[in-house]
Amino acid sequence: MDEHGTALREAGLRITAGRVAVLDGLAAMPHVDADRLLPYVATRVPTTSIQSVHNILTDLTEAQLIRRIVPAGSAALYERRIGDNHHHLVCRDCGRVTDVDCVIGAPPCLTPSSSEGYQIESAEVTFWGTCSQCLADAAGEPRP
Repeated sequence: MDEHGTALREAGLRITAGRVAVLDGLAAMPHVDADRLLPYVATRVPTTSIQSVHNILTDLTEAQLIRRIVPAGSAALYERRIGDNHHHLVCRDCGRVTDVDCVIGAPPCLTPSSSEGYQIESAEVTFWGTCSQCLADAAGEPRP
């Protein structure tokens, strides 16, 4: 059985062509939204609808096989990188999202001033700025 099939089965989910295609798509295109994922999935499962993609993303998120992030002003984005409490860099100009490892080291990376009785398991940090390509474009440098 392949990696996706094993992960789906271990999560208690049926192995379907749509779920496998979504997992393949997320491996090929990290930080993608459902609308941009649909064409990739539809090339493998032609009858796939946007609603099917949303349903699959919800199932995979709930099974903790993928991670859902929602940077301010963006649609929900999904990625396969899970379980390591990494953070994200987001370009204000083009919207590019890049993974960045934990700020300090061991999760949850940050300690709130008060936990209010919560047992802290993770922290989500989004760094905002301008990516190197947008900086080069602004400086008039040619693209490689």
